[in-house]
Amino acid sequence: MSPSDPKRRRRSATPDELARIHWLQRLAPSDRAWVGPEVQVHHLEPQEALCLFGSQPTHWYGTLHGLLKLSNDSRDGQPITYAGLPTSGWFGEGTMIKLEPYRYNVSAIRSSEVGSLPAAAFHRLLDGSLEFNQYLMTQINERLGQFMAARVTDRLRNPEIRVARSLLALFNPVLYPTVDPFFQITQQELAYLIGIPRQRINAALRQLATKGAVELGYGGVRVVDIRLLGRIAEQKDSPR
Repeated sequence: MSPSDPKRRRRSATPDELARIHWLQRLAPSDRAWVGPEVQVHHLEPQEALCLFGSQPTHWYGTLHGLLKLSNDSRDGQPITYAGLPTSGWFGEGTMIKLEPYRYNVSAIRSSEVGSLPAAAFHRLLDGSLEFNQYLMTQINERLGQFMAARVTDRLRNPEIRVARSLLALFNPVLYPTVDPFFQITQQELAYLIGIPRQRINAALRQLATKGAVELGYGGVRVVDIRLLGRIAEQKDSPR
């Protein structure tokens, strides 16, 4: 799987797409004026790679529409998922600040539209925008907490709790401020995201549906009670 070329299928962001980029709206008007035209959009097909471990960053990326996965392989070859990246999720700011090679892989779980900001524009904002720096500090702190939680989730034995935690992580209001409260995801997409067999995903979802946290339908899974899902996610379980 080779990374997607940012120049392939690339186009300028529409005014509507720019209006829905949360960090862009926080900038001073003078910065928004020059940053907007720098934002490009390109399309990813399901399972298509955007970034690969060891590749050099050229752009800062965000999910404008769709669902991406940030992952890696453990020393024994087992996949480790750090985060799902739904609509409005921008990522890789630490890598962009250091301009060091990626230490993870990013790929599309479903057909997705990805926004990109060139490294030069990112660093111009980093050097001159207080609003952008405030945003990055919050983003990096929140992402660190998410990564730490994901490592714990990967080691849990109970599939129901793993699924609940993975679904809950997609509703982080800081990292994904505009995600749909009725975010829908298929069982196969969850299997790709969490890294456990679809049969176990199915059993866990049926348990969650019986308790009233989610609804199962033809189009996939819909979270209907986020608070209940949170309580289930916090249940005790022994790590592997």
